[in-house]
Amino acid sequence: TMPKEPAVLRQNILDTTAAVLACGIDPKKCVLFRQSLVPEHAELAWILGCLTNVPRLLRLPQWKMKRASQNNEGTVGLLTYPVLQAADILLYKSTHVPVGEDQVLHLELAQDIAQHFNKKYGEFFPVPKAILSEL
Repeated sequence: TMPKEPAVLRQNILDTTAAVLACGIDPKKCVLFRQSLVPEHAELAWILGCLTNVPRLLRLPQWKMKRASQNNEGTVGLLTYPVLQAADILLYKSTHVPVGEDQVLHLELAQDIAQHFNKKYGEFFPVPKAILSEL
């Protein structure tokens, strides 16, 4: 949600890919791809954003915290990021999503958006359930 220098962004993509591979993800057993090359993520985020009300997004604690750290000048990208996260989940019709405690509210937003979409247009998206990690 913050502008990055193109060279830094490219290096971050490579570094993240290296970290994922170093963690033991086997590209022979799973599909690795750069999300920004899949236009359906942004397209679905737009559609879902048109179904999501602003007051709901303004109540999310992450918005309040990040906005405060940006001198109360949070960006639209920051505000709508949880809708993009919902699109990332719903695009693949995910039924279960591993999340940390700090992301439970964002997953609940994805659940609400899926239910709202399904009610309006018919059953299409599964309502994803959280898989909370045990520490």
